[in-house]
Amino acid sequence: MKTVNQVSKLTGVSIRTLQYYDKIGLLTPAKRTQAGYRLYDDTALERLQQILLFRELEFPLDMIGKILDSPDFDRELALTQQIELLSLKKQRLEKIIALAREIKDKGENKMDFKAFDNEKIEQYTQRAKAQWGGTKEFAEYEQKNYKKTKQEQKAMADELMSVFAELGALRGRAEDDEQVRALVIKLKSVITKNYYSCTDEMLASLGQMYAADDEFRQNIDKAGGEGTAEFASRAIASFCR
Repeated sequence: MKTVNQVSKLTGVSIRTLQYYDKIGLLTPAKRTQAGYRLYDDTALERLQQILLFRELEFPLDMIGKILDSPDFDRELALTQQIELLSLKKQRLEKIIALAREIKDKGENKMDFKAFDNEKIEQYTQRAKAQWGGTKEFAEYEQKNYKKTKQEQKAMADELMSVFAELGALRGRAEDDEQVRALVIKLKSVITKNYYSCTDEMLASLGQMYAADDEFRQNIDKAGGEGTAEFASRAIASFCR
C-alpha cells in the first residue's frame, strides 16, 4: 500500500489532483486508515496509469471514468491505441529535434515545416475517441465540431477563455453576486453552444475540475489572473446549489 504522498512522488500527479480524482469517483483509494488517510494498492495504481494514458489522448476526466467503468472496456485494445499515439508523437518530436539541429549546425534557416505536421496524430486521436467516447456529450461534441477548421476551434476556445477573463475581473466579489451569477450563466451558454448541452449537473462537475485539474487551473488563471479558477469553481458551486 502507498500513501497519497508516495503516489504523488511516484507518478508526478499532485496530491490535490489525486484528492480530486477520489472526490469525483475516478480513482478511489483501496482503503483508508483510521485517521482517514488514503492508501493505494497496485490495482489503484494500474487504474491511474490508464487515466494518465487516456489523458494523452486528450479525453476529459468524466469520459475517462465512464470508459474505465464500462463492462465493455478492453484494456489490451486501449493500450494498443495509446502506444500507437505515443509512438506518433515521438516520431513527430524526433523530426522537430532533427530540424532544429540542422538549422543550428548549418547556421541558416531552412524553410521546411513538414516536421511540424500534426495531422497523423490528430486523425488517430479522433479515431480513438470515436471508438471509446460512447457518451451522449461526446457524440454531441463531435457533431457540433465535425469539419470545423483549426481557426474555428481556436475561436471557440478563445470565447470560453474570454468568459473566464470576465470572471477574473470580478474575483474580489462574493460568489453569489448578481454579475458573477450572470457570467456563470454565460459560461454555461457558451459551453452548450460550442461543445455539448451543459446541464447544471455537468456544470457542477466542470466547476470542480476547473480548480482541481492542474492544466485547467493554469489555463483559466492565465486568462483571468491568479485565483480565477478557484473563484470560478466557487461561483459555479454557488450557482448550482
